[in-house]
Amino acid sequence: MPPRHDTSHRPSTVDDLLEAARARLRRVPATEAFARHRAGALLVDVRTDAQRQADGGIPGALEIALSHLEWRLDPCSEHRIPEACDHDVDVIVLCAQGYASSLAAARLQDLGLHRATDVVDGFEAWCAAGLPVRRVER
Repeated sequence: MPPRHDTSHRPSTVDDLLEAARARLRRVPATEAFARHRAGALLVDVRTDAQRQADGGIPGALEIALSHLEWRLDPCSEHRIPEACDHDVDVIVLCAQGYASSLAAARLQDLGLHRATDVVDGFEAWCAAGLPVRRVER
């Protein structure tokens, strides 16, 4: 007899995942992210290289691909960056518009990085606030 499937639970959508991620984050506006970065928070730009080439980078931000994020920031990973020294690190993730960064920050919280959050409206908000951007050479 084939296994029975529970039809009472509908599959999650990406919108459901995003809503759940944001419900547990204290997301920050770009100006707060800038101030916290200047005070020592890790600002992590997860945009693609192509996006940074087209739109510019953020001075001092760590550029980490989404596919490497957990390995680089997990303090228990042998592949971590030196700045990922413990679970109390202040990490602010930034993407183009603030969608992927919310999901990424929630994943970092799942790793125990309890201060992880993201920038509301991402790099677009960063630029709109007139915050520093550096041109990326092609």
